[in-house]
Amino acid sequence: MTRNIKTKILIPLVVVLFGTSSCMDLLDQPLENQIVADGTDYTQSENMVLMLYGSYAELNSLQWETFPIISVRGDDVNAAGDQFPLTETDLFRYDRNFWMYNSTWLNLYTDLLYWHGAMEEIQKYQDAGANATLAQQYIAEIKVMRAFELFQLARLWGNILIPNSSQPSALYNVEVSSFEDVLQHIVSQMDEAIPSLPTVHPNQRSDVRGGITAYTALAVKAMANLELKNYQAVADATGQIISSNLFALEQDYYNLFKIPGKLNRENILELQYSDFGTPTGTNTRYLWDFFGPASWTPAVAGAGGGWGFWEPSMKYVKFLLSRGEQTRVQTSILFTPDAITELRNDPDFQNLPSWVSHITPDGDVFNNHPRYKMLSGKFYLPSTQLTPGRFTYGENKNFAVIRYAEILLMHAEALVSGANSTVLSAEQAVNQVRSRAGLAPASSVNLDVVLDEKYAEFGTEWGIRFYDLVRHGKTSELNYEGRSFQQAQHRFLPYPLEQLDIIPQLRNASNGG
Repeated sequence: MTRNIKTKILIPLVVVLFGTSSCMDLLDQPLENQIVADGTDYTQSENMVLMLYGSYAELNSLQWETFPIISVRGDDVNAAGDQFPLTETDLFRYDRNFWMYNSTWLNLYTDLLYWHGAMEEIQKYQDAGANATLAQQYIAEIKVMRAFELFQLARLWGNILIPNSSQPSALYNVEVSSFEDVLQHIVSQMDEAIPSLPTVHPNQRSDVRGGITAYTALAVKAMANLELKNYQAVADATGQIISSNLFALEQDYYNLFKIPGKLNRENILELQYSDFGTPTGTNTRYLWDFFGPASWTPAVAGAGGGWGFWEPSMKYVKFLLSRGEQTRVQTSILFTPDAITELRNDPDFQNLPSWVSHITPDGDVFNNHPRYKMLSGKFYLPSTQLTPGRFTYGENKNFAVIRYAEILLMHAEALVSGANSTVLSAEQAVNQVRSRAGLAPASSVNLDVVLDEKYAEFGTEWGIRFYDLVRHGKTSELNYEGRSFQQAQHRFLPYPLEQLDIIPQLRNASNGG
């Protein structure tokens, strides 16, 4: 499942032509076809799995700019660093010329078209005699990858194009689908996929360890139904995951996001990377530099830092501290001395607990830097966990995407919004998460309690907070530190200018951005 097993099998692919001189280059070229090589022998059934390996490699190759565009607009996180248009996006001032919008659009659509190509090739292997059950399982796994990224596209841009083949030219003949229709399409695709998928925990798969299972598809189905406010469908899908008894919260919350958390029982979907336990040679990694410290004194001398572009908001930190949180503060927040000074300047936080420190439990020291006052600990790998001989920030760390905690809290959100369940009450679901965080149980649970718990649990992760507030019309929370969010104008991003130039359907569509 790592990028080194992405093979050179020639299938219909998509390439994006753009300059690579710097991350600020404008990505302004349309999607184009790569020539398909002749001569694939589809009777060689053993090669069919290579289509699946390549598809996982595509999923794992999430580009660094995609995550912040998905995630930057909540009151849990600030865009630190020097990417001015990203900071403007965080302030709900959108520039359709911003290169990161276009790059994210291309990154996600390139994946979708690649996956259509892989599914088309797997079907050819099946038609040539490969095991039909296995072929349909592989296709179902890829459908889940596709659905997850369609979901991200829809949450970013609202009304979008749903590709129906691997040919980029076919996009010119696809009508723009509404936000709701995209979500309904995702739900129906997951209903198609689920019967063909293994009913095990991802870490129990022996063929592709950590791969997609029926529960991953149920999670994506629940996420789409949550945006549709089909709360009973959310309760039903999350209830099936809970009832499987295959998943559980990891009690060591701090290490859940680090090397010991790889393929954890809590993880339903994670992007996988490895340095294969060797001091040199091949490795696969996410570009954790985006999240890393621009100034630190690591416990392991020589460990590399990063850019310092992802900062928890002071509002989020004060929210956690005011609740008496320790576990989630120590996991989620990397303080600098300046951050601690600013907190103590607030009369409500003059007497901070002694564990609020710019030194982590692993001995890494986070120094002051003009780009930020804090960093997110969920994307931090202690220098002591690096493989000896490796020094690149975050190397060998996986990227958590969907966690069981989210399943529990989506279940609770559905129940307090009118759904029914015989599996777990809203109070039981919320209190499992609170217990892991070291908090006393909530005696009663309503929507505000659920959303507060999601805020505490998922701060700086995948834009969950922003989408929760928008979905429930609680967007006044987004109006902090000079921000002014207007639902009609700011829910969706504007289509990238480069895409308006090359896709005529978008010019006639409206997405509110």
